[in-house]
Amino acid sequence: MSDKLLQKEAMRVLKDTSRTFYIPITFLQKELKLTVAAAYLSMRAIDEIEDHEEISNDTKHDVLMKVSELLAVTPFDEVAYAQALALSEQPMPEVTSRLGDWLSICPADARKIVMDATSEMAIGMAKWAKANWQIHTREDLDEYTYYVAGLVGVMLSELWEWNAGIKTDRELAIGYGRGLQAVNILRNQQEDLDERGVSFLPDNWTRDDLFHYAEENLAKADAYMKVLNKRSIILFCRLPLALAHKSLQAMKDGREKMSRAEVEATVEEIQAD
Repeated sequence: MSDKLLQKEAMRVLKDTSRTFYIPITFLQKELKLTVAAAYLSMRAIDEIEDHEEISNDTKHDVLMKVSELLAVTPFDEVAYAQALALSEQPMPEVTSRLGDWLSICPADARKIVMDATSEMAIGMAKWAKANWQIHTREDLDEYTYYVAGLVGVMLSELWEWNAGIKTDRELAIGYGRGLQAVNILRNQQEDLDERGVSFLPDNWTRDDLFHYAEENLAKADAYMKVLNKRSIILFCRLPLALAHKSLQAMKDGREKMSRAEVEATVEEIQAD
């Protein structure tokens, strides 16, 4: 498959798997757009392993640890990756089975940043799958949200520096990711409990405590935005953050989530800025 066709395929799969991130990724300039798309798809690939309903937690741990090992070495071994996925004895979605394709569209000099971050994320996902996502303390919550979201903020910051020379504060970058994840946890709290028997609420915490946790990290995200100085990167970061703030407010108002009209209006507002 030609590079151009593979890039087109990647954007199709990206659009199919995440409307939320597809739109802001299209705001980025070409080299960075391809890199962030490759990173998102790579991380979504391992996320599908973690979330797979037909795979035991112990098997998820073993598969994710093997995938982490493979991502730590270049070039990526697609044959060994297929063998690792086969350990699950379950079919995988396209975004997961084609991890090697997503890495191949990533510009060569940024590929190690993406692979290292995805490798570290796989380790964290493996650990928490084996522990059945049992969160007991604030430290547990911080660790979990670092691996699945704060780490994304760190990786993006490395990509901003690589592409545009923008230096950011690591803790604020982690806060950006954590803030978005905390809003997701609040939105999916009952569903996670009912369908998976999992609660991300530390012992003795109330839902109000989780709201405070989200607000605390979104404040770091707001501070993170202030050091960005390239319009396309600012637009990319601004849209998920605006949606997170508005989703949080909707839940505070007693609604389950933002309406589709509110989401569309927010996208138009950010694009018009």
